[in-house]
This record gives sequence, structure tokens and C-alpha cells, in this order.
Amino acid sequence: MQQKAYKYRAYPTEEQRTFFAKCFGCCRKIWNLMLADRNQYYKDTGKSLYPQPAQYKGAYPYLKEVDSLALSNVQKQQNKAIKDHIENPKAFGVPKFKAKKRCKKSYTTNNQKGTVALAESGIKLPKIGVIRTVLHRVPEEGWKIKSATISQKRDGSYHISVLCEKDTEDPERLPIDEDRALGLDYKSDGLYKDSNGDLAGMPKFFRKAQKRLAKLQKKLKNKEKSSKNYEKQLRKVAKLYVHVANQRRDHLQKLSTAITKQYDYIIVEDLNMRTMANKGFGNGKATMDNGFGMFQDMLAYKLKRKGGKLVVIDRWFPSSQLCSVCGYKNKKVKNLNVRSWICPVCGTEHDRDENAAINILVEGLRILYEEREAA
Repeated sequence: MQQKAYKYRAYPTEEQRTFFAKCFGCCRKIWNLMLADRNQYYKDTGKSLYPQPAQYKGAYPYLKEVDSLALSNVQKQQNKAIKDHIENPKAFGVPKFKAKKRCKKSYTTNNQKGTVALAESGIKLPKIGVIRTVLHRVPEEGWKIKSATISQKRDGSYHISVLCEKDTEDPERLPIDEDRALGLDYKSDGLYKDSNGDLAGMPKFFRKAQKRLAKLQKKLKNKEKSSKNYEKQLRKVAKLYVHVANQRRDHLQKLSTAITKQYDYIIVEDLNMRTMANKGFGNGKATMDNGFGMFQDMLAYKLKRKGGKLVVIDRWFPSSQLCSVCGYKNKKVKNLNVRSWICPVCGTEHDRDENAAINILVEGLRILYEEREAA
């Protein structure tokens, strides 16, 4: 079974925006109610509880006004969040309560016998009808609509992501061709450097917008909180943040598409991007502005569609320290300030990032060959 999502910009009416706001709020309410009951039950008995959204509708009648499938999907999301935390507590934190100010505004509804469908003027959704939408592309023949996720960004814009599926098997794995494999070494100033010595380059959208952002935030500081002028200025700040995020995502989409057309296998390191973005590390702003984690996700699903693979090697692999010619390990290169070095064994002069990318490529190919032999 293959899946593909199509995201559209939506322009709901005032009535539809009110309905969406109710759905966002009720989903947040159900999440908090179920999580509170789960936590209390586990504290009292040491056992797990599996509450149902329907059991809360008696005490909170307004939950009946929204899409019931949206509440059911909240239950599934919370079950998955708890399961992920139990199986891998280091990667997935404990599910937390959702606050109105910090919570993402979105909900998901399922397609049941045409309740979610593409219409001439937009997208049809349960309980609210057709939402005016810019349908810049439509699913190809054979793809069926499974669900739709409605979201509102900080700047007030609405989007609908339609998930489609097709009853076909994934494409067969492409043969390993070393000429169509590429190693990428993450680089704070430039996103990555590959094993061919090419630097990707990153436009640094956030840094370019900093001066304008500072002016908008300065005006916001002088406004009285909760006033109409404050809310108006806050939307301007949010709009700029969303614009920068859209620029970054668009650039990474185009870059990932270009690279996956040229290569079948791409190898990267398993980096902890959250740790690298910490203030103490010193590269937080550059790390967040690059969006390398999002870039890896794009590479993964685009390679999978064509039968390729994104190979992730162990984060403790000493890619920067090894000489890519003779294999000598230079521990002095642990210092991040060392950007180039000469191998004392073979005399090869190395650029730190290019040498690391070559070693990442070699290690990734070794993993691929082992997988092929094991299969």
C-alpha cells in the first residue's frame, strides 16, 4: 500500500472558520481529558487505561457539535504517542497536556464513502460542506482519498492536507551502483558537503529576515497586550515567521527533488539535531535555519518512491577523524576548529567536511552490501 499527501491552501467562510476553531478546541480538550484520566488511573492502579472520546460527551455536550472522527483520531494519536514513549523513551518524551497558546491548531477526519472529496470549487469535508480551496494539483488515477487534515498556521492561513493511498506494492529495490550513491556530511554553514566535494549552500532565510523581524517585534513590544493593535501586530510577526518557514521548505523540496533524481542511495549520519540546536553548542540559529532534519525526511520518502533508500549510519562513527585514503584515525580532528589536516601516514591533505562525506559514503555502501548479502 502506497500513500501520498496533497496539501492545499484553503479559504473558509466565517461560519467554516468558527467550525474549525471548535474542532481545534475540542480535540485539545479530549486530549487533555483522556491524558488526565490515563495518568490518574496509572498512578492509582499501575495499569493502563484506554478511554473513549464518547464517554466525555455527556459531561461536555459541546463535543457533539464537532466531527466525531476528529476526536477518534485524537485517541489514536495519543495511543501511538504513549506506545512510542514506552518502546523508545529516549527518542519520544512523555505525552504532555496541550495549552491553547502553544498547541498546534489541526484536526484529522477520515473519508467514509465520499465524505471527503475534491469538488470543482474546493474540498468537501464532513459536517461543514465544501471549503473553497486552490486545487493546484489533483491525485493521479488510481489514488483514493483516505483522510484529510485541516490546519491553521500562526498567521491565520488555513491548509488542508489530503492523504491518498493506492493498493500497489512498493517499487523493487534498485541495484547498488556506486556511481549513483552519495555521502552527505552536515555543515552548519551550507547545509551539507557531499562526497564529490560540492557544497549545497543555504540561502539563510531567517538571518535575512532578522532586521525586518526585529522592527516588527519592537513595535509589538510597545503595544498594549490583548489590545486590537497588539493582536494585529502579532499577526504581522507570525506572518513573517511563516513566510521564512515556507521559503526554507520550498528550497529544501527543490533541492531534495534534484538530488534524488540524480542518485539512488544517499548516506547521512544519525545526528541529534535537537542537541546541536542547543544554545550551549553555539550553532543553534544556523541549525534551525538549515532544517537538515526536515531535509532528511524529504530524501527518505522520495528515494523510497523510486526504489532507492536513505541510509543512516551510526552517529558515533568517526567520519571526520578517519583518513579516506589510508584509514588512519586522527583524534586531533575531534576539535571542530580543525577544518583541514594532513594525514601523517600517507601525506594526503584533507578538507574536514569532504573527507567526512567520503567516509560516510564508504560506510553506507558497506551497510548496503551487507543488507544485500543477508537478503
